[in-house]
Amino acid sequence: MNEPLTFRKFFGDAERDFHLTPELIFELERITGTGIGGLSRRVFTGDFRHAELLHVIRLGLIGGGETPEEANSLIEAYGKPRPIAELVPIALGILETVMFGKAKTDGE
Repeated sequence: MNEPLTFRKFFGDAERDFHLTPELIFELERITGTGIGGLSRRVFTGDFRHAELLHVIRLGLIGGGETPEEANSLIEAYGKPRPIAELVPIALGILETVMFGKAKTDGE
């Protein structure tokens, strides 16, 4: 059986796993009103909404093993108040892992 494709990155106060399952991709598409391909393309080119980055990260945290409540708390404490430039590499890594199987930004 294949291991889930996860992206690991420091977020908030610890290294965390991020993973978008197929079900979470459907939820991401629903809440952003766009398909995963279009959303990924826009994030890759810098044409995104702040809320979209936060949704990608929150759902990635849930797929990585956090409870929905904990993921939301982490976004409130460490996502919303931080500069957007700190969020972009995390969202990019999550989406690159979904789209290509391995994030270019994971530093390995």
